[in-house]
Amino acid sequence: MEKEQNAIILKEESAVGSVRIAEPVVAMIASIAATEVEGVQIPGGHGTKGAKVSKGVKVEIKDGVVQLDMAVAILYGYHIPEVSGQLQSRIKNAIENMTGLSCGNINIRFSGVVMK
Repeated sequence: MEKEQNAIILKEESAVGSVRIAEPVVAMIASIAATEVEGVQIPGGHGTKGAKVSKGVKVEIKDGVVQLDMAVAILYGYHIPEVSGQLQSRIKNAIENMTGLSCGNINIRFSGVVMK
């Protein structure tokens, strides 16, 4: 049996079983949501193949609250404060809607500028 990564129990029912979500799953949700924001480039590309897409994302789940740090690059010419607000909102909505967890801090770090 594989070692379980950090996970939180979303639902625990003795008759049916439990539902757990691992932190890398939350990181993947955040990364995919970030690709939907215009002007953002995610390190590792735009696929849905696990670690590549969620590279640069750190997630911590404590007491049902998600704390997230994400590094992204911005396309040249986009307004960083506007893009960061869109990113935070999109990521928060995606995580809360898909997992039922609450979001605390969603910290965005712009780690580069990409020419179009």
